[in-house]
Amino acid sequence: MPSVAPVRRTAARLAALLVAALALGVVTAPVSPAAAAGLLAAAPGDDEGGTPALRAQLDSASKGWLDARTALNRSVQRQQQLGAQLKTINAELGVRDAKVGEIAGVAYRTGRLGTAAALLGGGSPQGLMDRAATLQQVAAQEDRALRDLIDTRDQATRTQAALSAEIQEQRKQVAVMAKRKEQAERALEVANKKAATATSGGSGPGTSGANAKPAPRNADGSWPAESCSVNDPTPANGCITPRTLHALQQAKAAGFTRYVSCYRPSGSGEHPKGRACDFAAQKGGFGGVATGGDRTYGNNLAAYFVRNADPLAVLYVIWFKQIWLPSSGWKAYSGGNGDPSSDHTNHVHLSVY
Repeated sequence: MPSVAPVRRTAARLAALLVAALALGVVTAPVSPAAAAGLLAAAPGDDEGGTPALRAQLDSASKGWLDARTALNRSVQRQQQLGAQLKTINAELGVRDAKVGEIAGVAYRTGRLGTAAALLGGGSPQGLMDRAATLQQVAAQEDRALRDLIDTRDQATRTQAALSAEIQEQRKQVAVMAKRKEQAERALEVANKKAATATSGGSGPGTSGANAKPAPRNADGSWPAESCSVNDPTPANGCITPRTLHALQQAKAAGFTRYVSCYRPSGSGEHPKGRACDFAAQKGGFGGVATGGDRTYGNNLAAYFVRNADPLAVLYVIWFKQIWLPSSGWKAYSGGNGDPSSDHTNHVHLSVY
């Protein structure tokens, strides 16, 4: 059995050092506000109030829903373009149809000019040449009118088929959105062990009228792929994606300037990928359950992200045991461990695409 003497000697030395420090006033001085804020501002642990499987499901569902909505919007725009194009083609088709009908009517009433009659109608050789040229010109005009009519009808048919295809595409994307919505809600129901219930059918907690500047998109309206490639300006250091930085900057520009921590080097979820930030409700950092003005601050911040979900590419927002999804709005989120961090009662969690 190891001797306890060394342990006792170490404890005695520590006690002596403590007494000496007390005597010198080293540890009796009050903690400075900056130091206190640093202690309070310790970032939450990896536990964001749910299992890695749940976060993966929510991430997949929200991304799928946003992708489907982008495709749906693109298809609706294409449908509108095709509709306008079809309207123009149909108007042109009416004109060409009338022209061909007029040619047919004249031929029916007067009889089509026969080649032999036109050439043998008498007259000088020069007259014969003129009549031959006239006959060729009339035939070319009639042929061109018929070709134009046929081409316009074919173009109308192709446009109508493309329009029908866009309608089918829209139905498919709506179905995908419904499926992704169901995926997210089912995952939450399993995690909560009870059916998740919507809180308020409209906006989330709090109000915020600020409008964020939209993050850059691809030409087709989709979100470009981004990596953890820019420096995290929060005390967490590390890296974040350009879209995460944009959301952070927009929130600060809107007046939400309290403590924020984004990057996390380990664990699951979006923090290690640089796609998430935790916004403390209290001025000094992450502390206990937010109350009074601190809770109002969190309410307004959560509402700001919901209001600007589309320009900021928001995947989901978690605040006070609730989660907002672009597909479903606010839902119960009770996967925490009873502490302020995992219950999200001391900070607003933001994940972006």
